[in-house]
Amino acid sequence: MSNDKHNQPESFAYADDSASDPKESEQEVIQTDEPSALRKMMSSYFMEYASYVIKDRAIPDINDGLKPVQRRILHSLWEMDDGKFHKVANVVGNTMKYHPHGDASIGNALVNLANKDYFIDRQGNFGNIFTGDGASAARYIECRLSPLAREVLFNKEITEFIDSYDGRNKEPISLPAKVPVLLMQGTEGIAVGMATKVLSHNFNELLKAQIKILRNKPFEIYPDFIQGGIMDVSDYHKGNGKIRLRAKFEITDQKTLIIREIPATTTTESLMDSIEDAVNKGKIKVAAMNDYTAENIEIEITLPRGVYADQTMKALYAYTDCETGISTNCLVIRNNCPWIMNVNEVLEYNTHKLVEDLRNELEIELGKLEDLFHAKTLAQIFIENRIYQRIEDCNTYEKVLQEVKSGLKSFIKQLKRDITEKDIETLLQIPIRRISQFDIDKNKKDLDDILAKIDDIKENLANIKNYTINYLKDLSKRYGKAHPRHTKIEDIETINIRAIALSNIKVGWDKSTGYVGKAVKTSEPISCTEYDRLVILGWTGVYKVIQIPDKLYIGSVASVMKSDRDQVYSMIYREKKSHISYMKRFKINKYIMDRDYRTTPPGCKIDKIYGRYGIVIRCEFAPSKGQKVQHKDIDFNDVSIRGASARGYKISPKPIIKYLQVKRGSNTKPEPENNNADISPEPPPTSPK
Repeated sequence: MSNDKHNQPESFAYADDSASDPKESEQEVIQTDEPSALRKMMSSYFMEYASYVIKDRAIPDINDGLKPVQRRILHSLWEMDDGKFHKVANVVGNTMKYHPHGDASIGNALVNLANKDYFIDRQGNFGNIFTGDGASAARYIECRLSPLAREVLFNKEITEFIDSYDGRNKEPISLPAKVPVLLMQGTEGIAVGMATKVLSHNFNELLKAQIKILRNKPFEIYPDFIQGGIMDVSDYHKGNGKIRLRAKFEITDQKTLIIREIPATTTTESLMDSIEDAVNKGKIKVAAMNDYTAENIEIEITLPRGVYADQTMKALYAYTDCETGISTNCLVIRNNCPWIMNVNEVLEYNTHKLVEDLRNELEIELGKLEDLFHAKTLAQIFIENRIYQRIEDCNTYEKVLQEVKSGLKSFIKQLKRDITEKDIETLLQIPIRRISQFDIDKNKKDLDDILAKIDDIKENLANIKNYTINYLKDLSKRYGKAHPRHTKIEDIETINIRAIALSNIKVGWDKSTGYVGKAVKTSEPISCTEYDRLVILGWTGVYKVIQIPDKLYIGSVASVMKSDRDQVYSMIYREKKSHISYMKRFKINKYIMDRDYRTTPPGCKIDKIYGRYGIVIRCEFAPSKGQKVQHKDIDFNDVSIRGASARGYKISPKPIIKYLQVKRGSNTKPEPENNNADISPEPPPTSPK
């Protein structure tokens, strides 16, 4: 190989010329390819990790609605089930045979599963979902499978098993759930690049919806939460939208509110924290708050003087966790892949799976009954016709089998299938005591009962949908009373936060110093809310809208007004050169914060500005020789509303020397206290010349 670097292959571009050992050159090549190999390795490992987290940790399987840890817990409880309570610590230990992620995750998942009130009976302190209190240590609390779980989650004959993580045990791929577990319990999980959030639904409503599916009728299902509350489902979109939840209040009187139900995503502790935070920020006023929650939620809120329940309840919805929103996303594992579905599709899938599971169980039961009928019929023929006597002279086992088979051959029409060698072996194992005490009449009755059961099963298989409907009705009848709807569905009206905001900000305007703001003290402050803005109007007609400042120097201005897009202002201004006065009415409803705008043409000065409606002003003219008209009255209600920057209407060509307010006017709509309706100061004295 040439020593010329430029003639070497690209992969050897960094090889040392002095390297004579081929191994050293090979090592250099490997180092050159390291970044590419590392990228491939990281990509491969990351994809394996992501796939594992998605399928085996965070996202539930559509078939049984369970995450792997939940499935392993229920499978362990089924293995241990003897009708008695088990220490949770023992259940956790047994589950670790299947779950390789430690006892903490198993214990937390078990407590969460038990608090759903469906599949695990509890004994001891499992925490409180209302208050957020945690459960006692696993060694102090006990649990077992509920009757519902025993009935609807397990059947070894139709369950597929795989090796556990260490190969020492077998665990189910999914449980043969006969109820829509995913929609009953709800779930939440975050995986690599994806997440799921399915809300819990009402047990009875789900079963009724499944019946409608089997009858090809339309159906709707909506969430339901143990915490209760009020829910708006207008944007639910079959589980891929959002809902709004509200706490439920009881108003004992106008000075006391009691929270009886809370949104599902909150606890009494977090709810009270949000209320305290709103009180500290001055958004609501509360005299006292006490939590009396035990088995039922009870948070008592006492209101101070001048504050009433109806007003405060709206503020609690607006500013605290008494109203929350939940976004939903129905992502499940289906056919070993993540699928985005809606809750209707999930329920339809579970319903069709239920039909197939029931069909499989019926077919298995039918096979067992037919085997039992075959065995009992063979035994009766064998004993009743004394076929066992034919083997007395047989000296080999083969001859015994042949004699029994020959003896049964003439009765083969009474059987439902052919006779096998195993059947003959079973007959030969019948003890003498049973032969001597064999009751033909009882055996015939048993055969009749078996045939009746076989006919029933065949009837059910032929009408599998009706059988499934009856199965669902029976479940609802026996277990439905324990699961009533808790959350009330209503249309929730959106609260206008600006409309209910407290006017607890006092803005002072000191005309003598030219300062305005919350830190400025005056005898008549402007009452504002946190959402209000101020309009600063100068004598030249230039205005701008600003945030409420702590303290801001604005100098000498014509007016400081609280911004209101619906407020109509009445103004008189005059041209400085001609001394002609104009009148106009306008709104300040379009603006950009802190930008200057004009209400008058350049070279003008404001004389009067009013915020009331129905103002009548008398304009007195400067006296002149032969003047007959001494004044003119302006009723601003007769003045049309124009844009804020539009020119006003001429009052008179004569100079005006004095203004008298003939009619004070009034507010056409309720306004906050100290709204500064007439907020115009007297302009500095000027000469009409």
